[in-house]
Amino acid sequence: MLVFATGLITSCGNHTEEKKEESKYSYESFENDPYQTRIYTLDNGLKVYISENHSEPRIFTGIAVKTGSVNDPKDATGLAHYLEHMLFKGTSELGALNWAEEEKQLQLISDLYEKHRATTDEEERKAIYHQIDSVSQEAAKNVATNEYDKLMSNLGASGTNAFTSNERTVYINDIPSNEIDKWMTIESERFSELVLRLFHTELEAVYEEFNMSQDRDYTQMYFKMLDLLFPNHPYGQQTTIGTGEHLKNPSMEKIHAYFDARYVPNNMAIILSGDVDPDQAIELVDKHFGGYAKKPVSNPEMPKEEPITEVETAVVKGPSAEEAMVAFRLNGVHSKDYIYSELLSRILSNGTAGLMDLNLEQSQKVLSAGAYSSVMKDYGMFNLYGNPREGQTLDEVKDLLLAQLDSVKQGNFEDWLISASARMMKKEEIGYTENNMMRFYYLMDAFILDIPWEDMIHMSDSMANITKEDLMQWTSETFKDNNYVYVKKEVGESDPYKVDKPEITQVNLNRDTTSTFADRIDSMPEMRMKPEFLDFKKLVKTGDLVEGVEVQYVQNDINELNRMYYVFEMGSNQSQMIPLAFEYLPYLGTSKLSPAEVQKELYRLALDFDVFPGEERSYVIVNCLEENFEESFKFFEMLLKEVQANPEAYTEMVKGMLKERANSKLNKYEILYGGMWSYAKYGAENPYNNKLSKAELEQLNPEELVSALNQLNDYPHRIMFYGPQSF
Repeated sequence: MLVFATGLITSCGNHTEEKKEESKYSYESFENDPYQTRIYTLDNGLKVYISENHSEPRIFTGIAVKTGSVNDPKDATGLAHYLEHMLFKGTSELGALNWAEEEKQLQLISDLYEKHRATTDEEERKAIYHQIDSVSQEAAKNVATNEYDKLMSNLGASGTNAFTSNERTVYINDIPSNEIDKWMTIESERFSELVLRLFHTELEAVYEEFNMSQDRDYTQMYFKMLDLLFPNHPYGQQTTIGTGEHLKNPSMEKIHAYFDARYVPNNMAIILSGDVDPDQAIELVDKHFGGYAKKPVSNPEMPKEEPITEVETAVVKGPSAEEAMVAFRLNGVHSKDYIYSELLSRILSNGTAGLMDLNLEQSQKVLSAGAYSSVMKDYGMFNLYGNPREGQTLDEVKDLLLAQLDSVKQGNFEDWLISASARMMKKEEIGYTENNMMRFYYLMDAFILDIPWEDMIHMSDSMANITKEDLMQWTSETFKDNNYVYVKKEVGESDPYKVDKPEITQVNLNRDTTSTFADRIDSMPEMRMKPEFLDFKKLVKTGDLVEGVEVQYVQNDINELNRMYYVFEMGSNQSQMIPLAFEYLPYLGTSKLSPAEVQKELYRLALDFDVFPGEERSYVIVNCLEENFEESFKFFEMLLKEVQANPEAYTEMVKGMLKERANSKLNKYEILYGGMWSYAKYGAENPYNNKLSKAELEQLNPEELVSALNQLNDYPHRIMFYGPQSF
């Protein structure tokens, strides 16, 4: 998620603080806010973000806590993440069948865990764990298992989940808008207290997460990069999953203390995005959460890092393909580094016309390359990464990546890339408004990172105000020849540390029983939803764009985005030519424009397109802003008609494709979720391996692919269009 420096924002809208006559709750809001956000603060410090979007009768909900792995005790890393798991287990009301008895058993289990922590003799530890297992069997008899998940499912929630990272723990649901009262009733109970029931069985799940992370080459590469960048700060020294030794020695007492200290209203926010009435919603929030007691929150000062003065290199080995990663440490979110680093990442790698996109990927000097920035409160990082082509070394990739950074320092990029990057960001910001989940994540970042909302909604304007000279100077001052870390991911044998899972007796689950609390929730009356009946004949206009090409049209009265869908009743089962032709397109130019000039024009227009080749039907989806609608579609149509073959580029493209196929055979997730899944469903001949062979690719005349693009509009197809213009 994108973030930036708050000190650099130039606001376009005016801040307004309102207090509606019919409501006792004041809130912050801002003119020209496309998210229509209200920000409330209850008397107990609880923040409430409400963003209205009535396009569907659902609300994306979240409860965010400003806490994560940086706040874990040094002797109990992984605690914040484990606590996240336990918040699904219920309370003395939610999920409880006989709390008086269960409470005694849970206290005994907690005491046994403390004894287990203090014991070093392995045989004694096993004996203590056997006691824990035995008492847990009895305690489980008093639990209505998975009651929280059942209640959420009953009210129609989807996407019920949670996640933890460095500085945040967030709990999410997507609910029907008429169930908001039930949702708040459940959540207010859930967060009112911590009950560590079914603790040791959930610990087994966390063990498995830890062990799986040890087998992920990229995760190990990323952890090593953090360790080198932050040798003192918890960002590098306390992973979210925790250490194996700490996971094997949990303390229920420490988890309770953590919950009591950090899960307090003045350290939390409720975020509602979707079909919500703000006045009604804030009344409900106050009713259910206003009674939570405010407490002081201690945030100890974090360690300071010394500047990096010489390159630090590390090698990570594992079965997956080679990769080079270069990372620089940056200042925190409230410095100017973050809007500058976000702009720099787009100048280098925007997927179309960045320096890496053109100089490395389009020129086929590496298999793939990219750049991105990450934001945190105290520090951040700027990353460059690349995958080598056949016969290329990782050091050669690293040198090519750093050379692109040097090009920015020297000003070897066109001035308009800055305004184009700002325009593309504006397009992304507009797109976020269409999706409740994206609205939620944007609001969540503002809360967790203490970024004023007014700054968030004017980020693209702030980026547009940075000059080329500003960026050159900042890049030269920030990125030296010796202040980075370099991690090489090589193919080889690894020796991952694994946590041995203790013997756990299967718990008999009370799946068909419910607590008194759940019965009360089920008996609550539902708010009636007023349906809106749509007349599709009026809503969807139909006509012919040209002879034989049907257009289905819906007017966009929400924002300034245009989308055109070309729908071809032809998929990969019929032909491999269309998807392959679009894979070839970024390497091609016209009689008047070089391949690089084509990509630059696409980015200047903020015009992008995606190709989705299904088995029986294919889609080409073109997106652009209303401000350059006609110019964008004329350019896209011209490109398809006038693009010219580039045999040398095709030859290199095929080499890259074959290298990617070889890399896929080293990726266990690609093997499992790609090849094996498709094989199990379809057999030896399946959609996954329905690809042109090496010989077929090498023998193919690239003129055939160009012809497929030139004649694309001649294939039978129809068009679906969504945009602000009238039919």
